[in-house]
Amino acid sequence: MGTRAVVTGISAIAPGGSGVPAFWRAVLEGRSNLGPISRFDATKFPVRVVGEVSGEETVPEVDPRLAVQTDRWSQLALLLAEEALRDAAVRPEAFSPYELGVITASSSGGNAFGQREIQALWSKGPRHVGPYQSIAWFYAATTGQLSIRHGMKGPCGVAVAEQAGGLDAVAQARRALLQRDAKVVLTGGTEAPLSPYALVCQTTSRRLSTSADPERAYLPFDAAACGHVPGEGGAILVLEAEESARDRGVRPYGEVAGHAATFDPAPGAAVGTGPTSLHRAVELALADARVRPEEVDVVFADAAGTPELDRAEAACLVEVFGPRGVPVTAPKAQYGRLYAGGASLDVVTALLALREQVIPPTGSGVIPDPGYRLDLVDQPRETPLDTALVLARGYGGFNSALVVRSLTA
Repeated sequence: MGTRAVVTGISAIAPGGSGVPAFWRAVLEGRSNLGPISRFDATKFPVRVVGEVSGEETVPEVDPRLAVQTDRWSQLALLLAEEALRDAAVRPEAFSPYELGVITASSSGGNAFGQREIQALWSKGPRHVGPYQSIAWFYAATTGQLSIRHGMKGPCGVAVAEQAGGLDAVAQARRALLQRDAKVVLTGGTEAPLSPYALVCQTTSRRLSTSADPERAYLPFDAAACGHVPGEGGAILVLEAEESARDRGVRPYGEVAGHAATFDPAPGAAVGTGPTSLHRAVELALADARVRPEEVDVVFADAAGTPELDRAEAACLVEVFGPRGVPVTAPKAQYGRLYAGGASLDVVTALLALREQVIPPTGSGVIPDPGYRLDLVDQPRETPLDTALVLARGYGGFNSALVVRSLTA
């Protein structure tokens, strides 16, 4: 296992910015890109504000022959994979198909596609259900479509752990490279969870904001926090064995240096007095990366946006790093919680921060609660950066922590 897993290609799409340059500019601006639901009549829904990627429901850049087979969530990934492969200068045909893999994450699959087909079934009958219903909704559909499109026959899979899955997928891709099962792996995640059926499912968590004010609807670590705002988008990355990148003459963005995943105790289970599961994930990820807490330059927080979960995350960070011991940021407050896509996007944002030596701000509407004792970044902060910690928690008790480092660290 003498190699390192490095990121040679990135992509990004989120409310307010499609493509890495536009996304990065929007993140540094720090303004809210949230707004009212526009694609359907949402007057009967408790959710009033979401993070929509502008444009038609069917992504126009995707080949129409693929568009009819896929949900918007997979179409976003198809678009992002092209961007990431271009950025990495990877030509799949230059590799053996078995040297290339695809490992993505999804929290709920193809919601809109499934809803359309079920509506056709009940309103018109079974003959009006299309043949692609059997695959387009499925969590692994994105992985399958990317594998077919780019001839990638090596390690393939999908991680399903809500927000945490976006980090778990990257970690699985790293493992495939360290074990020399592949040379290049497409990884990351996307989400398009804003159809009526998808929103109904999400409201059962009781974690969604019902505020109608886009500037104050999603306020992680703010005393007025009242839940998160769901959004669509995400990121696909090219993860590559370091020697492969060196042989191709490509300069990586950084290294995926460490990871850990833990699970919260089941509701009602006896809980001891030791570290929380999130705390253990942080410590294990740092140990995997051989990084001491004082070497971490910035934390990209999970930022759930509910008082209980924010309190638990803040307490964990204070325990590991000390009060105000490390800069903490949550750019997702600007564009919404994108679930598996959001965690993957945080990895891209962390890599851009390391490259540009600037920490992007949390959303401009957030007023940090001093009781959390966090150094919450509210303006772009230029500072030396070598190591970033990215955190993600998923509904159901999933915790994930990922360490990315510059190659000069």
